[in-house]
Amino acid sequence: MRSRPRVTPALALAVTLLTAAACSAPRDDGAAPGAAGRTVAPVRGCAAASWTDPADRSPTRAPARCAPGTPAPHRLTTRRKLTIATGTLSAEYVAPLEVALDKGEFEKEGLKVTLKVLPTPDALPLLAGGDIDALWAAPEAAVMNGIRGGFDIRWVAGNFSPDPESRSGLWARLRDGETAAGVRLAGRSLGTMIGKGSVIAYPMERALKRHGGGLDRIRYHQLGSADVLTALRNGGVDSAWLLDPVWRTVDGDPGYAFLGGQPLGEPLGGLLYGRSLLRDDVDAGVALMRAYLRTVDTYFGADYKSDPAFVTYLSRLTKIDERTLRATPSLRVDWEIRAGTTGRLQKAYAAQGATGRARPLPESRTVDRGYYAEAVGHRP
Repeated sequence: MRSRPRVTPALALAVTLLTAAACSAPRDDGAAPGAAGRTVAPVRGCAAASWTDPADRSPTRAPARCAPGTPAPHRLTTRRKLTIATGTLSAEYVAPLEVALDKGEFEKEGLKVTLKVLPTPDALPLLAGGDIDALWAAPEAAVMNGIRGGFDIRWVAGNFSPDPESRSGLWARLRDGETAAGVRLAGRSLGTMIGKGSVIAYPMERALKRHGGGLDRIRYHQLGSADVLTALRNGGVDSAWLLDPVWRTVDGDPGYAFLGGQPLGEPLGGLLYGRSLLRDDVDAGVALMRAYLRTVDTYFGADYKSDPAFVTYLSRLTKIDERTLRATPSLRVDWEIRAGTTGRLQKAYAAQGATGRARPLPESRTVDRGYYAEAVGHRP
């Protein structure tokens, strides 16, 4: 009897993306989606510091900010119901959305927002088809492949970059005689939760090149979140990408070396909008953005963890142990998107073989800064 071909998760996602793209192809009237071409007025509380040059990739760049409590809400004339998908609600980088919901910032804009836990592969076809409105995730290879296949999806706001004191990133188990400066990774194994096609490919490529590796010269082991550290410590893998606060367990141990993490000052994820906010209701898209920015300006300062009461509040809201939150520095919450980030990501995806031989998409098809520009009153 002939055996059935094995359908891998990647193949299943590709079929889903192509099928959904056929059902939600972009309009053929030549109009660009999103906030481009709208009237932008000055916004009280949002001065020069509310915008930075997208080309500025300095590690010391201060994230854009308006005054606390701004930009002020402009309640929509008709209440809108919006759904934002996220892979988890128990992670610190999701906290701005949860705080905005808890503090009523969405409601002030006339928005009834629901946060729905949904893996990115499941969320993408729904986002493209207008069944969900936004995705709190990252412009991963699956997103690029979806846009290439006809999806109306744009990355519209960043989320965070790491604190300089953070050592979240690529860690290696040292062999006899190796040092942090001399470890060689070519041919060795890497433990990761996502596998190929994740945004960590970009910072990981930079770290691997310094240590004789390369995205095409290592062996990937996709593991559950609880298994990555265990595999690294028991020798099941030679290296692993460790997130906050997991890296604390090996930091200072001479048997392990930190090889590099996410670039400082360059967010690699955040809000992605689909057709409903890019095409059907841009006003709601700007209102959602305003509420997000106001939450960041009001509650997520440079060192928001210096306030013990706020850390306790975050712990309750995100269901993250309070000691765990205190064990790592504050994230640099940052709504802006750096110029060229999606190009650098696509280069790394291609090196992994996650996007095939497709030509990189231009930034005009992957990013729309117009929503946060309008929210802070920035006119190019």
